[in-house]
Amino acid sequence: MTELPVGVVVNPTSGKGRGAAVASEVWKALAVTHTVDLSGSSYVQALANAKRAVQDGAIRALIVVGGDGMVHLGANACANSPVPLGIVAAGTGNDSAAALGLPLTSAAEAVEVALAHIDNPRTIDLLRGRTRNAIEDFYSMGTVSAGFDALVNAKANRMSWPKGPSRYQVAMVLELLKFGGISYEATIDGVTRTIDAMLCAVANAPAFGGGMKIAPHASIVDGKLDLFIVHKIPRLTLLKIFPKVYTGGHVSHPSVEFVEATKVRLDAGDMPAYSDGEYVGQSPIEVEIAPLAIRVCAPA
Repeated sequence: MTELPVGVVVNPTSGKGRGAAVASEVWKALAVTHTVDLSGSSYVQALANAKRAVQDGAIRALIVVGGDGMVHLGANACANSPVPLGIVAAGTGNDSAAALGLPLTSAAEAVEVALAHIDNPRTIDLLRGRTRNAIEDFYSMGTVSAGFDALVNAKANRMSWPKGPSRYQVAMVLELLKFGGISYEATIDGVTRTIDAMLCAVANAPAFGGGMKIAPHASIVDGKLDLFIVHKIPRLTLLKIFPKVYTGGHVSHPSVEFVEATKVRLDAGDMPAYSDGEYVGQSPIEVEIAPLAIRVCAPA
């Protein structure tokens, strides 16, 4: 019997062109196995291709090449299926790959790791979410948010300069100049709170935004989500705290709060919601932990 192929989705725009630059290296490294190219002319088409291949049992694994947005695509294609997800980091932000201990600078090494773990994948948690205007639930490996960080994400996605993770930092400063905080109506495991905050984000993994360790203690295998809250503070204070997010030093600041939960609802009015850097709809958002919902081609 012929072995099923490995499905591959390459995002040529990842990392502002790095995805295209590593594509040839990826295909060269994949020459040792049978593959099928599921990349599309758009993100939506590529996701549809990947979902169809998984649902039809047409592939034995799915490998995505790109940043956290491509991991988001892979998670939504492979969630609750026997098909494992492999990741080749080639994006502006590679936080999901970093959380899994995958190679971040060598596409060939990342392909080697992915192929080596197809038959012995690791099983991890995902976040399952829904937004007000979405037609279906979505899955996230990293974070889901609606508020200031989502506004920053939207601005960063529209910017062509600077390159790399610093684009997010510049977008944050620009957005902060006109930001005054958000009043959230939150329901955390059935308990309702009103939270006046600069931002609230639901985390499954420690980092987002290209290395910002917003929830350094978060785990992708603990069956819990972490609600990260920065309570309302002066804008200048937030700017002073911001650099510490790269080391995790912000966690001791009195304005920062973490809440462990299994289900969270956040209503931030008509705010955009983002998951792993991808737009997923408008607030309110409901997010719950999906324990051991996906297999990944990564070492334990």
